[in-house]
Amino acid sequence: MKNYLLALLIFVGYLSPIQSVFASEDEGEEGISKIKDSMAKRVGVETANLSSKILNQTIPVYGATTIGAEQLFQVGARYNGVIKTINFTVGDNVKKGNLLAVIESNESLNTYKITSPISGVVLQRNGNVGGITQNTSLFEIVNFDTLWAEFKVFTNQYNQIKVGQHVDIMHGEQTFNSTITNIIPSKDQPYVLARVRLDNTALNLTSGQLLKGSIRVSQFEVDLAVEKIALQELGGRIGVFVKEGEEYEFTPLVLGRSDNYYIEVVDGLNKNSEYVNKNSYLIKADILKSEVEDDD
Repeated sequence: MKNYLLALLIFVGYLSPIQSVFASEDEGEEGISKIKDSMAKRVGVETANLSSKILNQTIPVYGATTIGAEQLFQVGARYNGVIKTINFTVGDNVKKGNLLAVIESNESLNTYKITSPISGVVLQRNGNVGGITQNTSLFEIVNFDTLWAEFKVFTNQYNQIKVGQHVDIMHGEQTFNSTITNIIPSKDQPYVLARVRLDNTALNLTSGQLLKGSIRVSQFEVDLAVEKIALQELGGRIGVFVKEGEEYEFTPLVLGRSDNYYIEVVDGLNKNSEYVNKNSYLIKADILKSEVEDDD
């Protein structure tokens, strides 16, 4: 927020002067801002060239992370007996082959070792030194290197999804992607579960965390498209700021189809037009400031 305000103050002229003018034409008032390239770079105004784009039709879905059955291991004693040593507790990280416990068999009175079959985290421990092993697991260990995302897809949408479709996923500020691995019917529920495998070695997610996803169900190409974040409203019209030299001119657009990031340009710009795609609000603020000053 502080960076936003600083950039805005710099740009509209409180910390450095910028010259703005308005030109009147028959079809209405057109805003133009004259900005040196050095100033534009300083405040983070960036441009892109208008071009064709492949847009993605998506379905928004919501879900959560979960642990797969193949990641969860129950580790028990082969023979009932007395627990002589036990080395890990809930929350500890273990490596494959680590010694978990030593048990003295009730039948042979010999001791034997129990080692971890995987690397992971101890979720549950049942037993203490001197205790007797029962017909239950001593340890429950989970490997978090892989997690699953399970998204609910309701009946009016699930005929559009299939295994292998790309899924863009958001968790807070994190964004990542994967593909649908399985589609699982839900018993007595009006949805199916789109199950997505996640490589968790870098994500560091845990089970039960809420996720938002976008399933890509189809693609289509448009001749021209701009980034949606570039759009601004000025004088009751929607458009972008087009750069020519060191001038930025507001250009109204006729818009068409869109996806999460781009929107089709039906009319208003030509291919390869250079438009502001980052921090266009700063140019709008400069023009509005000049308009207020002119009214004074």
